[in-house]
Order: sequence, then C-alpha cells, then structure tokens
Amino acid sequence: MQSPDGDVIDCVLSHQQTAFDHPHLRGNKPLNPPESPNGHKSNPNELENFQLWSLSGETCPEGTIPIRRTREIDILRASSLQTFGRKIKTPIRRDTISNAHEVSPEIYGDYFPRFFTYWTSDAYQTTGCYNLLCSGFVQTNNRIAIGAAISPTSSYDGGQYDITILIWKDPKHGNWWLEFGSGVVVGYWPSFLFSHLRSSASMIQFGGEIVNTNPSGFHTSTQMGNGHFPAQGFGKASYFRNLQLVDSDNSLIPLTNPKLVADHPNCYDIQGGINSVWGHYFYYGGPGKNQHCS
Repeated sequence: MQSPDGDVIDCVLSHQQTAFDHPHLRGNKPLNPPESPNGHKSNPNELENFQLWSLSGETCPEGTIPIRRTREIDILRASSLQTFGRKIKTPIRRDTISNAHEVSPEIYGDYFPRFFTYWTSDAYQTTGCYNLLCSGFVQTNNRIAIGAAISPTSSYDGGQYDITILIWKDPKHGNWWLEFGSGVVVGYWPSFLFSHLRSSASMIQFGGEIVNTNPSGFHTSTQMGNGHFPAQGFGKASYFRNLQLVDSDNSLIPLTNPKLVADHPNCYDIQGGINSVWGHYFYYGGPGKNQHCS
C-alpha cells in the first residue's frame, strides 16, 4: 500500500516478521494479549485513525501485520550499516524500552512525526533497534504500522491532538506489552531480551530528547516538542498528561512526586503540575540554539 507521504506498507504474515528470527522464538507464533492493568479503561473497537497510511481505512488482513518497507535509500542515509536503525551508545548500562513519536530525517528521510518503538539490553552498545528492524519487538496488530507517520498533528495556537500510550508487564509471562490509542494492543517485547527488566522496571521516564552533535561548535537548532518553551502553555507548547504507572499488582496508580529535569533549560525547559482533569502533567520543549543557548 502506498502512503500519502511516500511510504510503502507491506502486509506480512505475523509469524514471518523479523522477531521470529530469534532462536527463542523461531517456529512460534505471536502471543495473545494479556489482561489490561486494573483500572485501565479501553475500547479497542474505537481506534482513532492517527496514521497517514490508513486514513482511507486501509488495514492488513487478519493474521498479518503492516510493516513500513525499508528501502535502499533509507540504509544509505545511515553513517554505516552497523548503525542503521540504532541509537547512539551511552555510558549508562541498562535495559531500556521506549515508545512514543519522533522526528528523524536520518532514519525516515523526512520531518513527519512517526510512531516508534525501541529497545536495548545494554544501553545501546550492541543490542536493540528501532521498530521491527531487528529481532526483538513482536507485533500482533494488523492496523498499526510502527514507524509510520502520525496524522493529524497539533498546530501552534490551533487544534491539539494527543495519543494514549500504555506499556505494562504481563504478570504471568513477564513480557512487556504496548498499547496505542483507545486500547489497541500493538505487540510486546519478550522478557528474554532483558536482564533487569525481566523482573521489573527501576525507572520510568517521560519527556523529550534530541541529538546534539554541536555542529560547527554550537548547540543544534533542533527543536524539542514543537519548538516552543513550556511557559507558553496549552495550545502553544507540547505536553504530557495523565501520567500514571503500573504497580506490582498490575494496577494503574498515580505518580508520586515526579522529578522534573531539564539538562539545558535555556535550550529546552519543562514545567509541571497536577489537576483533577489532567492528573500529573507537564509542558516541555524549546527551540534549541537561541540567544541564551549557544
């Protein structure tokens, strides 16, 4: 299927996706979703259409999953074949799974915000990848294409659109499951991929990040969020809301005393709060390089 943004979406038999190249999964089929966390309200039959490729109502047949086709030009944009689809290494060694939306012209060749997943078991040293580019994440859904462009998008002082993301650990089998939108389960990260995350998570982070290589000796002008500082508030700055976590009893509970951190507040900042409608929330982002950030 051809997406309006130029992507080609292929429907692939779910047991033939890259994840099943892993020796622990070879010959198996995707698992059925576990019970949702207690207190979580969902309606999987009411899927908001948040992806460009499916705006016309396109889906893949049952038993298959939609996969964004990787083209030769996508691989050539990477600095090397070894780094294609991988994040920059960090000195912190830990298991990590991440998901939300990102803009990455190096990976996707454009500036569309895209729904993504990522995992690593050694802080991006040798393991892990984006989306379905290596054996890892197991997709189970035939209506969501990981790596596909999100639409519609919010506009400054205009319409605001947000998506709901839930990640939780199946208490029975230990796999980490991902839900997108109104209760639509996308798939899971098998527990055997990890060491620390095999039992539980020790940290949960919400927010934004950019890659700053200090081009020409200056801070990058790469924007975080929509490029506006959080003090501008609703309709003008990016935000997270209704922040919760899933505890060891598989129940959704409110956060307690979240810590707000901005590494370079003159470049990108954060402001948080709590109310009866949004629960715990925060506005975040900024323009990057400016007269106070160089």
